[in-house]
Amino acid sequence: MAQPNQQPGAEAALGGHLSSAGGHGAALPGVNMGQNQFVVSRFKKFSDALFAGTARSFAILALVLLAGIIVALTYASWPSIQAFGIGFLFSTDWNPPMEKFGALIPIYGTVVTSVIALLIAVPVSFGIALFLTELSPVWLRRPLGTAIELLAAIPSIVYGMWGLLVFAPIFAKYVQPALQATLGELPIIGLLFQGTPLGIGLLSAGVILAIMIIPYIASVMRDVFEVTPPMLKESAYGIGCTTWEVMWNVVLPYTKTGVIGGVMLGLGRALGETMAVTFVIGNTNFLSSASLFAPGNSITSALANEFAEADPGLHTSSLMELGLILFVITLVVLVVSKLLLLQLAKGEGAKS
Repeated sequence: MAQPNQQPGAEAALGGHLSSAGGHGAALPGVNMGQNQFVVSRFKKFSDALFAGTARSFAILALVLLAGIIVALTYASWPSIQAFGIGFLFSTDWNPPMEKFGALIPIYGTVVTSVIALLIAVPVSFGIALFLTELSPVWLRRPLGTAIELLAAIPSIVYGMWGLLVFAPIFAKYVQPALQATLGELPIIGLLFQGTPLGIGLLSAGVILAIMIIPYIASVMRDVFEVTPPMLKESAYGIGCTTWEVMWNVVLPYTKTGVIGGVMLGLGRALGETMAVTFVIGNTNFLSSASLFAPGNSITSALANEFAEADPGLHTSSLMELGLILFVITLVVLVVSKLLLLQLAKGEGAKS
């Protein structure tokens, strides 16, 4: 009678013996699983290292390209640097037959037209972004925003042809005489609005540039205004603030980094524009007055007009030095914008 009671124990003992005897066979699945995990882990590490190396190589490539551009421009402009020195920046001469060159007029034209473009484009872009984010009906926001963004897709040569054939005659007949009759009568600022209304010149080029960069600045401003937390704006509206007070005291402080980035993007676009400016700036290397109505020249228009026909030697080298100067101006603008953002961030830290 005891045997049936002992049978389970015997079976258990037998099972334990078989289990111990076949222990190696039972451990094989665990070993295989561990090996698979090890292989997967090694593959992941290799993939991560490959991705990091690729990303690092792309970043290094960008630095190499930047350094290569600087070296190439410096090397190509070295004869001009040796011949004219620092005086190249302050000379108004530009006489290829006599091999006398100076960069003051192209630099002046580039800076003046870009400043005019910013003075016009920034307020207009702010108004567009304000309307699209706060005042526009919902059904109008998307088509109007798309229409503004489409302006950025128009080729610059189309802007230039439109500016020369359509805008310049209207500007000379209606706008410039009105500016002479009003702003031209003021004591100091009136000097900027004297001279014969030609329709082309520094002011016309600045207006065309403003039209071109408005889509860029307005799109960036609209996007950064939309990321402002609704709770902040609703709180301001709740205590009785107007739309302008909400934008000026809530939205702009919250999005100032993005706004400055959009303005710098537009400034970079204005500094580097070539074809549109070439059509309407006048392309002359003479500067007889401070009037914005007078024709002028810019670095990009000088390069576009003369580079293909420039003789080897000082003429080509001077044009390359103009390109180097434009590169330096763009770099200075970028550095100033970064310093401004750091100063704003430091000011926010001091307030908190």
